[in-house]
Amino acid sequence: MPEGAMAQRVSLITLGVTDLDSALAFYRALGWRPHEQSVDGVVAFFALDGFVLALWGRSELAEDSGVDDLGGWGGVTLAHNVASPEAVDAILDAAGEAGARISRPAGPTPWGGYSGVFVDPDGHPWEVAHNPGWHLDAAGRVSLG
Repeated sequence: MPEGAMAQRVSLITLGVTDLDSALAFYRALGWRPHEQSVDGVVAFFALDGFVLALWGRSELAEDSGVDDLGGWGGVTLAHNVASPEAVDAILDAAGEAGARISRPAGPTPWGGYSGVFVDPDGHPWEVAHNPGWHLDAAGRVSLG
């Protein structure tokens, strides 16, 4: 790779949240466990497969990123791919029970899969999808084709 070129990967996704304790309770209700490097009341880290998801105060994140927080959706949707339509249904049910708003109920998609979307308490949309054209390995890592 040429010097200065950016490798094709994501290392960290940080979600800005209005109330860290509430956000942490939501993700814990989904079965996620924060990493020991999390700082109580400041930031929560989740070790995922090869990258990190963080929850951090929305205003602190905006300041750190040098952007104006207008309070709206940021044009990003996260996705969680699963092995079956039944898994989509189960995860959407669990998210709803944990306090998410189901913004698109699960169902067949125009691209031949099955998916639905929940929105976490801070407005971050998560698509839960089964794509029969993508392979999931035993660890749940997706590969295209």
